[in-house]
Amino acid sequence: MIANAAASLPDAKPTFLGRLGLNRPDLRAWAMYDWAVSSFQTTIQVAVFQIFFVSVAAATLEEGQRLQAWANANVIASVIVAVISPILGAISDVAAAKKRMLAIFMLVGASACGGMYFIGRGDWVLASWLYVIATIGATASVVFYEALLPHLCRTDEMDRVSSAGYAIGYIGGGVLLALNLAWILQPQWFGLPHGDGLTEAQATLPVRLAFVSVAVWWILFSIPLLRKVREPVRTLEPDESLGRSLFITPFRRVGETVRELRTFKHAFLMLLAFLIYNDGIQTIIRMATGYGTELGIPTSALTVAILIVQFVGIPFAFLFGMLADRIGTKRSIFLGLAAYTGISIIGYFMKSARDFYILAFLVGMVQGGTQALSRSLFATLIPAHKSGEYFGFFSVFEKFSSVFGPLLFSITIATTGKSRLAVLGVIFFFIVGGAILTRVNVAEGRKMARDAERDLIRLDGAT
Repeated sequence: MIANAAASLPDAKPTFLGRLGLNRPDLRAWAMYDWAVSSFQTTIQVAVFQIFFVSVAAATLEEGQRLQAWANANVIASVIVAVISPILGAISDVAAAKKRMLAIFMLVGASACGGMYFIGRGDWVLASWLYVIATIGATASVVFYEALLPHLCRTDEMDRVSSAGYAIGYIGGGVLLALNLAWILQPQWFGLPHGDGLTEAQATLPVRLAFVSVAVWWILFSIPLLRKVREPVRTLEPDESLGRSLFITPFRRVGETVRELRTFKHAFLMLLAFLIYNDGIQTIIRMATGYGTELGIPTSALTVAILIVQFVGIPFAFLFGMLADRIGTKRSIFLGLAAYTGISIIGYFMKSARDFYILAFLVGMVQGGTQALSRSLFATLIPAHKSGEYFGFFSVFEKFSSVFGPLLFSITIATTGKSRLAVLGVIFFFIVGGAILTRVNVAEGRKMARDAERDLIRLDGAT
């Protein structure tokens, strides 16, 4: 079976949840993993830990080296995930183990987040490696999460379902971040140490508890997916042996997928475009609060801005899914990239907390929708029976697209001592990525993917 049976039948009539892409229990359970893993993305990657890393863990480094150390940690994590993702994806296809592998990497990432509780002033090496391990756990688990998408819904549902996942993620990540900020900014409300004369361990306790809360939240809200989403059936090519498949087939399939990408040329062009323009998006996500800290914007303003991104992103992620139904997925992505170009220009001239708030609102409008539609567009351009390995390559391109932007920051800081020029340079990624995206023929790419699925079904029937 290419997709589950429920996904093969059209909805009896459009409902409110149907328009949002959440009309079935398995779709809602799938989206809840975005709720779970977004706690890592907001509290660890974007907001609290990033600020904690620069101001506490790396406090013993020179000022310019602090953000550089953070950028380097992101580069290391991205390269490691990029190397292992294709093999992991192929194994999950052959072993029919997408959910099990998701659970393993989720536990690895959550454990690393829990370990962040023990980071103190100057522990930037420990902080870097725990962040790298947590990032590997989060991003690898998302490979398997995204690989489930083509098995859950029809092609015409994917934009809405993918966008709904991002919207649910904004809610989950935003709710936990709001709770974290409440006990960080007002620790007395929760019976935590506060006031003058605190030891360093007491002063940082609310922040370190936020890292533990991510681990608990991530594990707890992964349970719906693990319980209610079916594991896609094992799919072997006609010349593959089940007995040796787990040891040989994944590596052979990776080679085949590399060659097949030349056949599925529009999926490859989509990957190439995504590699470049997502580099700009990820750079803004991962470097924004560190950049703001360097400019002297208060921590309270930075964290409020992150909340703005989260809660503005909820309605706009849903709206992007609906917009794609009206004007097409590619055009909707182009709209997001145009907005990001403007955001980069604002970021270059940013000086005050007010500027950062404006930036946050604009990012919230386009961030989730642009990424969700990129995911769903790619899912429609690949054969579903190899979704794990193709999304493994999607992760390779996604992770390498997290390398060049932070690397640009690192090099710019090392050569000029300032990061402002790197912000303006991010525009290059949006322009070049958008230009490549113009060459993706969506209709032709989808036809090629569906033809490959039908060919497999015919071969299975013949054998």
